[in-house]
Amino acid sequence: MRAAALLLALAGCLDPLAPEVGPPLHARCLGQDSEPSTDVSFEQDIRRDIFEGEEYHCAACHTPGGETPIGLEVGGLDLSSYSSLRAGGAISGDQVVIPGDPCASLLVQKLGEAPPFGGRMPLSGPPFVDEEELQIIIDWIAEGAPDN
Repeated sequence: MRAAALLLALAGCLDPLAPEVGPPLHARCLGQDSEPSTDVSFEQDIRRDIFEGEEYHCAACHTPGGETPIGLEVGGLDLSSYSSLRAGGAISGDQVVIPGDPCASLLVQKLGEAPPFGGRMPLSGPPFVDEEELQIIIDWIAEGAPDN
């Protein structure tokens, strides 16, 4: 009886010792296609609208003809075509896009709030790729990252 009471008392003492970690810093990657009935086009939706769009300046740093191609020169990541993206960069290699697994794809991680290394892209941000456009990239990778 005394042992049980002692265990209960000790169990109550453990809670105050638990660290206060607070809420998550960023949303968890779900890695699923948000609209399975709609196919994402790499050429139109990803390359033209996001990578070459004026808001984020991806092409300025990650294409051979970019204004300041430091991302291409230092990181080796070329976003000018499907094949060059899939070749990856100096650090990302073929892990830049893992078809069917957006959460493991470094492209999604580097555009998200907590990249695994280096700075969040674009380095000139904010603005950063918004949730809607990041979801388009996630959807495309979840669809198998087709060359379309």
